[in-house]
Amino acid sequence: MRTLISNGTIVTADGSTAADVLIDAETIVQVGRDLAAAGATADETIDATGRYVIPGGIDAHTHMELPFGGTFAKDTFETGTRAAAFGGTTSIIDFAVQSRGGSLREGLDTWHAKAEGNAVADYGFHMIMSDVNDGTLAEMDGLVAEGIPDFKLFTAYPGVFYSDDGAIFRAMQQTARNGGLIMMHAENGMAIDVVAAQTVAAGMTDPIGHGVARKAVFEGEATNRVIRLAEAAGVPVYIVHLSASDALAEVRAARDRGTKAFAETCPQYLFLSLDDMGNGFEGAKFVCSPPLRSQDTWDDLWTGLVKDDLQLVATDHCPFDFHGQKELGRGDFRKVPNGLPGVEDRVDLLHDGGVVGGRISRERWVEIVSTAPAKMFGMYPQKGAVAVGSDADLVIYDPNRRHTISATTHHMNVDYSCYEGRSVQGGSDIVLSRGMVIVRDGQFTGRKGHGRFIKRAPANHARMS
Repeated sequence: MRTLISNGTIVTADGSTAADVLIDAETIVQVGRDLAAAGATADETIDATGRYVIPGGIDAHTHMELPFGGTFAKDTFETGTRAAAFGGTTSIIDFAVQSRGGSLREGLDTWHAKAEGNAVADYGFHMIMSDVNDGTLAEMDGLVAEGIPDFKLFTAYPGVFYSDDGAIFRAMQQTARNGGLIMMHAENGMAIDVVAAQTVAAGMTDPIGHGVARKAVFEGEATNRVIRLAEAAGVPVYIVHLSASDALAEVRAARDRGTKAFAETCPQYLFLSLDDMGNGFEGAKFVCSPPLRSQDTWDDLWTGLVKDDLQLVATDHCPFDFHGQKELGRGDFRKVPNGLPGVEDRVDLLHDGGVVGGRISRERWVEIVSTAPAKMFGMYPQKGAVAVGSDADLVIYDPNRRHTISATTHHMNVDYSCYEGRSVQGGSDIVLSRGMVIVRDGQFTGRKGHGRFIKRAPANHARMS
């Protein structure tokens, strides 16, 4: 099957140009002007006049079917990757979870079983380490060789995922030897638990208490601490879901002194705020960790994206229904399942708020939603590029089409939207995954099981700092 995409404007992280793209089976084989006139033949021609041709989005932080607080995130690998595709994302990297006391292998095998034969678009895995010991440290080397070179640890959630400084440092020393990357959820979980208990005792049990207890200074402190540990170990470190100006200041200072410190933020920290958590129990819809911050944080985070102190935007997609799941926390915000839906909305929100809003160029938009995650996590130029030899993961994107985000029309398997009623400019008209059209004009045309596991190489983060 050969497909020709003609008359579009190719937008990549490096620039924009009017050109055609020729696909043979799953791969881009030619990029250039007037390819049909030059003799290119195709079984199907897609006219992209007036639209962008961009590399498929890559969401480097998702949690499909994640167990949390006695329940599970609602999206499966089938529903989650399908929703992602509607939003212009053609690859995700999900987090496999090591159960405390279990092996990394057991956790990884469980996640492979969830995804294989179910995903409609390509997927990779990071590995959550909840128990750092001699056995799991040795296992890290094997996972790197298998294409899972990233390991997430937590300074938050004592008793569940929390690792102390010694465990974090030992894991970092291991990545110094095997080329992997430590990803950190950086909040001071011990201090947060003290404040949360005091907040409930004082009578503040509604979801707003979640935001009050998880103070920005706790994120800043933990971010500084894990960066310093990485400096001591001589390794790069990646901060997930950075939400606070305090934390961004620590990343910026580290990068200014030459440290290989990297970070992502998420759409919720650019478009939502602590105010959204203040409407009684309705605020449970917006409970995530780190929590939403005050609106004055938005400008800082956008500046971080402009200046590359924040390298990319991922979603931390972890959807729980408001009814029956978020409601587990009625009367005690500490029991609200932490997580928000967003895998379908990321690309459009960033186009509308970033490009249309005048904060970033369309090239930087493509970089933060696709190319930077591909480079950061060992997939470039297989993914994240419109280039000969790259996977034909492509989006025909209409930069002018307006639509309204709503739970009544989204494809995520969750009963509410964080962005309900928000009008955005820009939308994915046609989405291709490895040459197959999986979304066309609002209709799903892909198939369950089309998605493949992405074996990723350790990235050369020295080039990215």
